Amino acid sequence: MELYLDSANLKEIEEGFKLGFLDGLTTTPTFMQREGITDIDGTIIKLSKMVPVLQIEALGNTAEEVMAEAKRQLALGLDPKKTVFKIPVSLEGVRACKMLRHAGLLVNVHLVYTLQQAYMAMHAGATYVCPLVGRLQDQGHDALALIDQCVKAVNHYRYDTKIMFSSVRHAEHVRNAINIGVHTITVPLKVLKGLTENNLTSVGTEQFVRDTRLMTVRVKDAMNGINPLVKGETSLKDAIIKMTEYGFGAVTVTNSDGTLKGVFTDGDLRRLLQKEGEHILDKKIGSLEYKSPISIDSDALLNEAAGVFKKTNVDTILVTENGKPVGMLDIQDLKEE
Repeated sequence: MELYLDSANLKEIEEGFKLGFLDGLTTTPTFMQREGITDIDGTIIKLSKMVPVLQIEALGNTAEEVMAEAKRQLALGLDPKKTVFKIPVSLEGVRACKMLRHAGLLVNVHLVYTLQQAYMAMHAGATYVCPLVGRLQDQGHDALALIDQCVKAVNHYRYDTKIMFSSVRHAEHVRNAINIGVHTITVPLKVLKGLTENNLTSVGTEQFVRDTRLMTVRVKDAMNGINPLVKGETSLKDAIIKMTEYGFGAVTVTNSDGTLKGVFTDGDLRRLLQKEGEHILDKKIGSLEYKSPISIDSDALLNEAAGVFKKTNVDTILVTENGKPVGMLDIQDLKEE
């Protein structure tokens, strides 16, 4: 199934065709008018150089006028092998289709709303027949049934015509087009960009990224570089202030010679206040008793740190290097910013 972009917005077109696999661009005078374009010919030439195949309008009241307009546009420098002339379906339109096809030019008969219109375009040799699904559905019609009938007619009668699913409003329309088996679909960029999105895919991708990070990033590269140290002679009150400044729920307490004494956490603070009251705040933090802190070497992988967090059920781990405290790893540091 060919995939076309439906737009006249130059930024959208540049973004869409950076994907590298779009088959072409469909556009209309209405799209151009909405974009404030006044130099139609100049825009057509610019677009023809940006896309593999360009589908543009060739208007006229008679088949001869349509033919003349197509020839005029070709004279601007368009490549006839990469230009499709769009013609609204009518008796003169399908006659013009036959004339253009006889001249070796590519034609899209569009604004199709009935199987009879589609049949006339197919029989006139249209390269593309283009029913407008969204517009039909807006009027309460079964547009998908029409698309299905058009595809079946092409296949049954073996017309050399591609059914183009157009007036696409959402991703469900693309799924409909695939299921029916249309030959071509043209979609706005907003819909196109959403076709690869799915919440389960996003969750799975995030999990892969997190797990890869755990196996490849070392603790020293994940911690934030702050080493929350306080000396043992610091009062508990001042240590709490430092803890707040550091932004950790813990501080590393060192002896006067710089060696490690222990780690004081906000959990320790709550337990002390409950047990001994506010007067504890005037004590020196070094006078408290400390267990051997939960620590990890700075060169360890985050995977090991994740295991420590899970086993100990703590939120912060002391990081050491050659036995000396160099910082702390918060459980949130396991996640990539």
